[in-house]
Amino acid sequence: MTDSSQLSKAEDLQRAFDVFNQVSHELTQAYAGLQGRVQSLTDELAVANGELRRQYEEKEALSERLGLLLNALPAGVVVVDAAGVVNEANPAANAMLGDSLCGQQWQNLALTMQAAAPPDEFAVRGRRVSLAESVLASGGGRIILIHDITAAHEMKASLERNQRLAAMGEMAASLAHQLRTPLATALLYSANLAKPDLADEARTRFAEKASEQLRRLERLIQDVLLFARGEHIGREVIPVAALLADAAQTLEPLCAARGVVFRREGEAGDAIIVGGRKSLAGALLNLLENALQVCETGGAVTLAVAIAGKRIKLSVRDTGPGVPSEQQTRIFEPFFTTKGQGTGLGLAIALGVARAYGGSIDLFSRPGEGAEFVMELPTGTTADIQERLEER
Repeated sequence: MTDSSQLSKAEDLQRAFDVFNQVSHELTQAYAGLQGRVQSLTDELAVANGELRRQYEEKEALSERLGLLLNALPAGVVVVDAAGVVNEANPAANAMLGDSLCGQQWQNLALTMQAAAPPDEFAVRGRRVSLAESVLASGGGRIILIHDITAAHEMKASLERNQRLAAMGEMAASLAHQLRTPLATALLYSANLAKPDLADEARTRFAEKASEQLRRLERLIQDVLLFARGEHIGREVIPVAALLADAAQTLEPLCAARGVVFRREGEAGDAIIVGGRKSLAGALLNLLENALQVCETGGAVTLAVAIAGKRIKLSVRDTGPGVPSEQQTRIFEPFFTTKGQGTGLGLAIALGVARAYGGSIDLFSRPGEGAEFVMELPTGTTADIQERLEER
């Protein structure tokens, strides 16, 4: 082998060795960079794990607090899934509706509840409860909040009884006066009936007058008893349209006999009121008869209805002289009357009926421009009742 050949091989080996050194250096640098990246990622992962751990601990603490809160809540909380099955229920809900609610169909539980007025209040297991629902958008289920309002309902009834007793005490003197006048008149006519020389025509007239005064006493006593007893609304489903039709049928002949125009305004549609038909019809007719009594020939009485959400307004307007401003604050007081033959209990009883339904009666009047009594009550529709029954 020649020297030139050996020199060429040495040069090739040198070049290969240089390339190897360069590649080795590059690999070393790449490895160092990779180690730095791994360390950086490890640090970032440690930070992320720490943040996740912190969030988990916070959520676990929040979940624990919410669990304690739900267990301590006096209101019942029931979680119903999209299929209508109860998934969760807190102790208050179990106490109100029965143990072991989880796994039951909510609709079957709802069938054990008896509807009460106003809407969304129910009687169950000897207690009175109200229900409120919220839809869970994520899972299609519902959260049902159950409030035990038994104590509040009893306190309200007790307060109303005390108010009536207080009012009865205040009106005792007025009642004595109201009873004395027709009683004295009836006694006077009855005494005349005992005269042997009294003509038959006069005897008949005196008997009719005495009977009229006795009937007046009977009406007065009935009104007093009704006011003292208070209103206990029932659970009938009353279509408002039928209620208004019955009131119109009763009042139209009376208006025609006195030359007064009777008008109807508005439509009730399928609105309903849950309660007692007799008491509600009596209160509405009382307002209509009062309106008729203050109208002169050629005047008008208007019965109107308007619905706003879950409230309905029954309005009675007249074209009479209106109610003076100094009397408007006393118009609903027991025994306050501007009519010679009135008992002064009609409006007080009507207001008691409206309040028993969770409603009210307001007066709007200007002297010389007639008066309007507006009875506002909670309402719903037959579809609402059916929907609530199906959901629950």
